[in-house]
Formats: sequence, C-alpha cells, structure tokens
Amino acid sequence: MWYDFIPFLCIAPALCYGLITLVCAQKFFSRKVRDPGYQPPVTILKPVKGVDAESFENFSSFCLQEYPLYQIVFAVASAEDPVIPVIKQLIAAYPGIDIELVVDDRIYGPNYKVCNLIHAYSQAKYDLLIVCDSDIRVGPRYLQEIAAPFYDPAVGLVTSLYRSPRIPNVPTALEAMGFTTEMIPNVMAALYLEGLSFALGASMAVRREALEKIGGFPALVDYLADDYQLGNMVHRAGYRLELSGYFVESVMKCESLRGILSRQLRWARTMRASRPAGYLASGITQPVPAAFLAFFLSGFSPSGWLAFSLLGLSRLWCGLLFSRMFVRDNIFPRYLWLLPLRDILAFFTWALSFLGNRVVWRSHVFRVLPGGKIRDLGKKS
Repeated sequence: MWYDFIPFLCIAPALCYGLITLVCAQKFFSRKVRDPGYQPPVTILKPVKGVDAESFENFSSFCLQEYPLYQIVFAVASAEDPVIPVIKQLIAAYPGIDIELVVDDRIYGPNYKVCNLIHAYSQAKYDLLIVCDSDIRVGPRYLQEIAAPFYDPAVGLVTSLYRSPRIPNVPTALEAMGFTTEMIPNVMAALYLEGLSFALGASMAVRREALEKIGGFPALVDYLADDYQLGNMVHRAGYRLELSGYFVESVMKCESLRGILSRQLRWARTMRASRPAGYLASGITQPVPAAFLAFFLSGFSPSGWLAFSLLGLSRLWCGLLFSRMFVRDNIFPRYLWLLPLRDILAFFTWALSFLGNRVVWRSHVFRVLPGGKIRDLGKKS
C-alpha cells in the first residue's frame, strides 16, 4: 500500500545527506593540489591556559617543521599558570627556534582566549599568522602545506581539518567519532554546496592584511565561536577561504561523559546562535529523529523496520568509509558499535541547545546572545 512508503520518506533526507557527504568527500580528497613552493615567513600564535595532555610533545611538533623561517609566540594570562614551566622547557630544548612567551592578564572582553591572541599579536614579526589550539599536534610538513595556498593574493585564510586517532577512553571516543561522522562530513557538504565561509579553530592561517581589515583580534573578543567568526568576517571582507587537506591531530585526555556532554552542548548552543537557520535545518539530516518518525508513522510495521535497518546500515557504512578512506583515524571498525550512541548524543545536544542559552567554558558560565556574542556570568559555583 502507498502508506508503506511513508517510513522511507522519513529517512530520505538523512539517507540522501549521508550519500551527498560521501560524494563531496571523494571529490575533495581525490583532487590534485599543486605545490607552488611558496614559503613566506610565518608567525604561529598559541594562546594557552593550563596543561593539556602531552603539552610538551604537542608544542614540540611545531618546533620540528621543515620550513625555513618561522616564529612561535605563546600567550598566557597568569604568571602562575602551570603551562609556563612547560614553555620554558621547550625554549631550552629548541634554542634554534624563535620562541617568545608573553604573560599579560589584561582583559578586553569575555573571550579570554582572544585576549591572549591580542597580546601574542603584538609580538608577531611576520605577515602570515597561524592560530593553533594548545592541544593540537602537527607533522613536519604542516607549515609548508598551510602556507602554500597564500601564493594566491585572493586567499585570505586557510583552515585545516582535524582528527583524533588516539583514544584514551570510551567518552573521548564518542567525541572523536563526532569529528569523523559529523563535523568533517558537514564541512565537506558546506564546501561544495555553499562554499567555505567559516574557519575551524584547530588550525587557522590568516594574512595580517585580512585580519586588520576586519578589525584585528579585538573584533572577535565578544564571541565564543571566534574561529567561525574569524573565517566568516574574512570571507565577508572579500577574501577567499581555503580548506587544507592536511590533517592536524587533536590530542585528547581521559575525560568523563559529563565533561564531553558539557563541551558538546557548548558547541551546539554556540552554532545555534551563530547560524540559527542552518542549524535548525540540520535537524532533518539527523538519523535519530528520522528513525523515530519512520517507526511512529508506520505503526512499527515491517516497512518501518526495513526503513530503520536501511538507515542504520547506511550510517555504519558512511562512518566506516569516512574513518578508513578519508579521515584515516582508525576509530572504525574498533568503535563502530558506539555509532548509535553517538547519533543519540548528537540529537540530544541538538535538541537541548534550543532549551537554554548558558554554556560552561574554562570554569566560567556564559550566556550566549543572538548572533553568537557572549556575556560572562562569573565562575561556575
């Protein structure tokens, strides 16, 4: 009967979206990239607070670059920060690398990471600036790969994909899986369906000229999603954004499920405020509500079970292909059994993001305002 097709109509958006992301990923990762040999001097800005997992090794990876001329500027807000001895150890270990440490506690707005960037920027020697999170580790060709696209003067910013191939426990596997099965597929789809208009905070390279045209780092200090805003502002200023196929590694430490949920909710509420229409529409591409509707509208009939099975198999297949062929993080098939739980978590945070506007970041509570700006409500009690 005609109503037997209803469950398949319910899963069609999520099913088709998964296939679209695979096609976009195949197109992106199979493209030929010309290396123009362009190697301008680079300043790496690293805002840091506290010690992450393997901080010294993460920082060291930036000191082992196959690149002729670069500078690293670390910025810390407090002279008592436990990361300072690690940075001093790094400076002693790599005397041939131009490394500077800036300690400054001045506050310009509620995004304290951006405050650190403002302080670091004052010491930047070169016109190509790279911002990398403190928990990021890179390979020796990182600077070559990131700097090369800037040979084209139309390029204002280059951002990088990231992955977490080393998983310390199950909760972090759930988060790393989100990079592979949600973040990267979404970026692939956005790149080819609407064009790149945002940046990813793990790694962002920007021309000094483009940064100053948008008002510098002070233009970002009131936003929580400073990475998204930086890319979007540079894009709106008339520059082209490029996505590098060179992966950086987000190094994870053992965390509780509660900590992972808090961070996921922070990201969700931030994106809802930054891109409200697109974020709302993303709900139709999620497999959990699609499966629920298929079951409910079919009265749990055989056609409902068939639609559910088809969607589940497609999710497993897409996740496996992204992990093994494109991202190459080796998360799957080892953690493939966690994918249904990951999808439930994604839908839970998506839905919960509409039920409030408070987030917790670095022990502070913030209210996310329309447009993505934030207001500091004080330290978490």
